[in-house]
Amino acid sequence: MSSLNRLLYFNCVVETGSISAASRIFDVQPSSISRQLAALEHDLGVRLLNKTTRNTGLTEAGRKYYEFSQRIVAEFDEAKRAVNDLQEKPKGKLKISMTVGFGESIVLPLIPRFMKLYPDIDIKLELTERVVDLVEENIDVAIRSGRLADSTMIAKRLAFNDFLLCASPQYLANNGTPLCPEDLTEHQCIKYSYARWQEWFLMAEKRTKLTINHVISVNSVNGQKQLVLNNTGLALIPRWAVKDELADGSLTQVMQTYTFSPYEELSATYAIYLKREMVSPKTRVFLDYLVENIVDFDS
Repeated sequence: MSSLNRLLYFNCVVETGSISAASRIFDVQPSSISRQLAALEHDLGVRLLNKTTRNTGLTEAGRKYYEFSQRIVAEFDEAKRAVNDLQEKPKGKLKISMTVGFGESIVLPLIPRFMKLYPDIDIKLELTERVVDLVEENIDVAIRSGRLADSTMIAKRLAFNDFLLCASPQYLANNGTPLCPEDLTEHQCIKYSYARWQEWFLMAEKRTKLTINHVISVNSVNGQKQLVLNNTGLALIPRWAVKDELADGSLTQVMQTYTFSPYEELSATYAIYLKREMVSPKTRVFLDYLVENIVDFDS
């Protein structure tokens, strides 16, 4: 008889209050359960149960052992479910919330192939700049930038943001090209109005907040890109948002030898999900798919 079965018998006797009740649940003779409980006590060298003609109760040592025994059996059941989940076909509703810029530029183009791979997953996508509550809004995965403050969640990095200072060739032809950070005081600058990204910083040995005199704010990365493409000014924008425009020449990176950020620290974009005992198959395959198909845009 395995040690696990002894724990199962012990837990059942504690929970039902008698060996006879446990024997009926497991469909074995009461004497068999009694022998295994005696063997368990012998191995531990301590009495766990006080048996009377009416019921069976726990000793002080038995109460402490029961606390651990419950957890061990629960972990075993969780392990069985984990193995079974691996065999199940991922299915069900998958709710994903993401920022507009990263969602439109990076995630949405990947969705058609994911749907072909997992046709039984019903995907619901939300593109928003607001910070969502995963629990209250029943969201499986949120894609956000910045540090993770909530210890009840897990963050899987998808890409470094790598902010670049960009302008259109026409804007630079009309207004001149800034050669150093101090030159930005003379230029129109387009900021992303996310609460924590409203300033521009020079990320040198000493981080310095830049002085900007002429500002337009917009509440999305794509809004920034449209303004800069239409010759409105300079924007500090993630490389992943402008990689195609930099490649085809419709945007130009300026001051390439400097490192900038709209936040006091360099940042990345993460897939965030709740810390649970078991991540559902639909969530797990989506996270794996993102990591496999999103590369850092640092080159």
